[in-house]
Amino acid sequence: MRKLLIGLVLLMLSIVTIPVFLLASGITDSSSLRILASSMLGIAGPAANSDVMRQEYNVPEGFTLELYDANLPRARFLLFTPAGDLLVSRPHSGDIVLLGRDANEDGKPDTRKTLIEGLERPLGMDISGKWLYIAESNRVSRIRFDSDTGTVEGVLQPVVEGLTDNGNHWSKTIRIGEDQKLYLAQGSTCNICEEEDSKRATLMRFQLDGSQPEIVATGLRNSVGFDWAPWNGALYATENGRDLLGDDLPPCELNQIEAGNFYGWPYFYGDNIPDPDMGADPLASDRDPVAPAHNFRAHNAPLGMTFLDANTLPKSYERAALAALHGSWNRSSPDGYKVVSLHWGEDGIEERDFLTGFDRSGVISGRPVDVAQGPDGAIYVSDDYAGAIYRVRYDATDNNTDVAFELPTVNRLDAQVPEWLATANMETMAGQGRALYQRYQCEGCHELGENPKRLDNLHERLGYAAVIEVLTAPPSPMPLFPLTQSEQRELAVFLLWQPHLSPDDEHLFSVPL
Repeated sequence: MRKLLIGLVLLMLSIVTIPVFLLASGITDSSSLRILASSMLGIAGPAANSDVMRQEYNVPEGFTLELYDANLPRARFLLFTPAGDLLVSRPHSGDIVLLGRDANEDGKPDTRKTLIEGLERPLGMDISGKWLYIAESNRVSRIRFDSDTGTVEGVLQPVVEGLTDNGNHWSKTIRIGEDQKLYLAQGSTCNICEEEDSKRATLMRFQLDGSQPEIVATGLRNSVGFDWAPWNGALYATENGRDLLGDDLPPCELNQIEAGNFYGWPYFYGDNIPDPDMGADPLASDRDPVAPAHNFRAHNAPLGMTFLDANTLPKSYERAALAALHGSWNRSSPDGYKVVSLHWGEDGIEERDFLTGFDRSGVISGRPVDVAQGPDGAIYVSDDYAGAIYRVRYDATDNNTDVAFELPTVNRLDAQVPEWLATANMETMAGQGRALYQRYQCEGCHELGENPKRLDNLHERLGYAAVIEVLTAPPSPMPLFPLTQSEQRELAVFLLWQPHLSPDDEHLFSVPL
């Protein structure tokens, strides 16, 4: 009954507000009206069509586009589990769906099930250890999650409560950082206004139990997607610019987030241009707006973003991220509706098309929402308009690139015991190493699939120095993880120190140790 009443209220509001937006934005055609209805009410567009995808959609040379799942209405954010399954949040359906990993390699998920339902507009998700964290519109909760079986146990436990979800931007995005803190992004209540709730239009962080809340950055109108650059740990977030300043203003943004910074909204937009509707910033003496790291075109609506592991991709993607541009709903001619790649170089950030073709002369067939890279190295893209998940694979053989790798097969045992081992608490280090192994989803290469790179009897072939050498300069396509020296040692102890191994660890190896 509660959901029915909410739905009726939203419908009544839309009857009043849609004509206003139509007049203000110059939207008159049925395709644009359908996009507007999708944005405001989650109403689906035309179903994904394989023929249209093959004929109209484009990816860069060397990549192959596949329709991974064609029947997942309102699919929004994506999260791969440590076992390689794909979780999909659906705010307008109030549930999270689990797509079983493609173990038989037929290009489709092997299974599908509703993992959790009855949620309040869930969007962001992340996993830490045995906990699945879920960001609903009014709270963040967690539930016990078994990645091996793809099942949850018990009930949702509130972690962060009392979040407001009134107004325009109700969605909440969460990620768990390398500092093992929970990061939360929540947008503004309005297009342009001074917020009454100081937590709105910010990025916050908490301890994993929800304690010690702090606001990291302010002035972020609607930062739906964020991720950390693997080469230096810098945090970047997409940003949806305000509406009703015309077709070409203001730009949407990519901001480099640093603690304590103010990113302009509602008093500034783009490269710190004063907003004509707000006047002077009353806190100008205490803060200066920080300009974007990169500007997207106006009304492109960048949502989910992810930095890429380029070990199975062309060299040009070594320092790159993908961002999903959901596309304009309030522009006289549509713009956006694609996935772009962002490339960090000496001259800044370069934006290139990656997945295009959703906009065919103003006829919209899809709206990308989120991007995730799977354990298989492929790129997965959600589309809430067509209700689909796309997979983009890079076929390295087409470019004469050998991506196969093996750990060294010759004996490279330590000539002498490393000095740091003399004072090491091996049991503690092994436990921390196990956590690192799970955090970076190492089982994706060493346990899963038809031909995993097993770690059988690794201690008979490699010593601690050799393992640390591999972690420092991994052979392609093994990813380079941002490990500190201490973390490298902890992971090496977990892999090589035999007394700590229990029956629970034997799944790492094809023979018992």
